[in-house]
Amino acid sequence: MRPIVGIISNHYLINDQYPAHANGSMNTDAVSKVAGAMPLTFPGDPSVVGIDELLETFDGFLLTGGRPNVHPEEYGEAETEAHGTFDRNRDRVALPLIRAAVERGQPVLGICRGFQEIAVAFGSTLHPEIRDLPGRTNHRMPPDGTLEEKFALRHDVHFTPGGPFARLMRSETVLTNTLHGQGIKQPGPRVRIDGWAPDETPEAIFIDGAPGFALAVQWHPEWNADDDPVSRPLFEAFGDACRAWRAERSTPLQRAG
Repeated sequence: MRPIVGIISNHYLINDQYPAHANGSMNTDAVSKVAGAMPLTFPGDPSVVGIDELLETFDGFLLTGGRPNVHPEEYGEAETEAHGTFDRNRDRVALPLIRAAVERGQPVLGICRGFQEIAVAFGSTLHPEIRDLPGRTNHRMPPDGTLEEKFALRHDVHFTPGGPFARLMRSETVLTNTLHGQGIKQPGPRVRIDGWAPDETPEAIFIDGAPGFALAVQWHPEWNADDDPVSRPLFEAFGDACRAWRAERSTPLQRAG
């Protein structure tokens, strides 16, 4: 049986009226077709899900992108207009879930907002708008064009020689898309930046001392994950970690039977 990956949802209004929890189908495609796991979306709402329940239900977690940002109160700063919109319910699920899963060794993969959630969960602060900083480029999604144009590969990411991402990708430099506005300002004590854009924006992190898979990227590897040489090894490694977690926790039950 395939491992089960929990994909956190974002809150939406369908037709500006009907509330819904959802995520992009490219996330479920990447988990199913590349990671080899069964994807299940769960609500980012603490009134309907509990952290312990989630930990026991899933073998790994995908923290996806989303338009709302992590609220700056979560890293000790005041809200400003530059911080954009928020989803406090998702904050209240994602941040404690990340900390608990990482400490258990349960696989966690963060993408875009998920990258920022993992960073904040372990003590990092964020810049509200990367493009306003001196010497930085605009990392946001192009406002016009097709999805193919919006998710087009736009800049290199340089990894630490010999680091986990360089080993995973078998390269110290890869080409990625870029569709984010915020970024790490000050990394937390255990947050290790392992990849940078040419303008020095952090693009890949891992959690130091994590007993399991705990990686995050600022770009969107779920786009074209089956064919992209950067996305595929990332999701394959995540899937392998989820299979290993499932096998390890199922072993005592098998022995008892």
